[in-house]
Amino acid sequence: MIKKIPNQVKEVLEKLESSGFEAYIVGGCMRDLIMDRNPKDWDVTTNAKPEEVQKIFPDSFYENEFGTVGVKVEKFVENGNSEREHDVVEVTTFRIESKYSDKRRPDQVRFAETLEEDLSRRDFTMNAIALRIKKFDFKIIDPYGGQKDIEKKIIRTVGNPHERFDEDALRVMRVVRFHSELGFEIEKNTFEAIKKYHGHMEHIAQERIKDETVRIILSDNPAEGIDMLHKTGLLNYVIPELEKGVGVSQNRHHIYTIYKHSILALKFCPSKKLEVRLASLLHDIAKPQTKRGEGLYATFYNHDHVGARIARKILERLRFSNDIIEKVSLLIDNHMFYYNPDEVTESSVRRLIKKVGLENIKDLIDVRIADRLGSGVPKAKPYKLRHLEYVIDKVSHDAISVKMLKINGDDLMKELKIAPGPKIGAILDVLLSEAIEDASKNNGDRLLARAKELEKEDLGKLRDMAKEKIEDKKEEEDKELKGKHWVK
Repeated sequence: MIKKIPNQVKEVLEKLESSGFEAYIVGGCMRDLIMDRNPKDWDVTTNAKPEEVQKIFPDSFYENEFGTVGVKVEKFVENGNSEREHDVVEVTTFRIESKYSDKRRPDQVRFAETLEEDLSRRDFTMNAIALRIKKFDFKIIDPYGGQKDIEKKIIRTVGNPHERFDEDALRVMRVVRFHSELGFEIEKNTFEAIKKYHGHMEHIAQERIKDETVRIILSDNPAEGIDMLHKTGLLNYVIPELEKGVGVSQNRHHIYTIYKHSILALKFCPSKKLEVRLASLLHDIAKPQTKRGEGLYATFYNHDHVGARIARKILERLRFSNDIIEKVSLLIDNHMFYYNPDEVTESSVRRLIKKVGLENIKDLIDVRIADRLGSGVPKAKPYKLRHLEYVIDKVSHDAISVKMLKINGDDLMKELKIAPGPKIGAILDVLLSEAIEDASKNNGDRLLARAKELEKEDLGKLRDMAKEKIEDKKEEEDKELKGKHWVK
């Protein structure tokens, strides 16, 4: 274990010790060392006061009220902050805390005299372990049995769980996040206390809830994490819309309820991207609202489009970035794309690429795979999905935007001798719509010849032609296909 401690951290410990102070590695990094994981952050606790720490480390910063000094060291953290030229070891003075009136931060932070006092204020036993290194010797201080709990893979609070959760509301979500990230079980009394204090979530800012949710979604056990939020009552404060699917049956294509299917879709999502996992979890979020009928032939018409709108509101509420919101909405809105090798043409595939973007096609297919596996289907990628990927690869260089046509506006002005104006754009739109239908038409000479014919039409007619070929045709095909193959 000692060999895994970076020299930069050892140097911080040694400088504090040589200056006459106690210094310990503590918290999450200590837990990770015991679990043979690489810590992403390094925390040191000491009896040195912040101003004393800064004297020992002149190149440090102290920008908080909690006794934590950031000591700058040479970069050593794998996948650390790439925007700075250094890494940081956080050195915090032993402290004890008063009551938490706002359920988030202590009303007052007082410096403690001993390490034992400091460890008593920490959240979970696995995070209340300290390590002191002196030359070639080391000593582990573990007053609450954290090592044993780590060995048994149990999350347990330090002391009374009711007191710990009543102090800091965010701790109830941290338990679930650790359950999801580490695969640990939650000790019974700790679990019951979460259920009692889940209402404290109202005191947590949406940004903090989002941060914990992201870590759950990106963990190795995201479905177990979301389901634990449900079991503890926390999901009502994170994504209450998911609760509406609990116990709601579907139809002959689904053996699971809407909620169970959503959880399993997240579990089997083949992508590690946040947006794709979110889309997999939320892809059927509108099914409870759109359900019509009961039994084997219940329908959920337009749940994809309604779901995209609901997902947008959820992610906006949780303060996700616009980029993530747009991507998740796009994937959900299009996850019901229909593809049958015997019925769907290359032109329809080009329209799909144009609609969602070539860069999003793989992510869309991953959501479809998650949807399939979450339905209990054993085969993730059937022949028709493989065939779709083949056709996408085949037509990916075909024109799906005006920029991909073999002629442009300058060519039209030169050859047709017409002035700049909206008519040029309208002609290009018609040419694009025809090229999407037949890729062979994207030929410079053929396009110019067709442009000369189109130039004779007035602007209104050209716009109607483009609209009919691009927009109306899409809607028409969608209606036909959904009528032919009822929504799951």
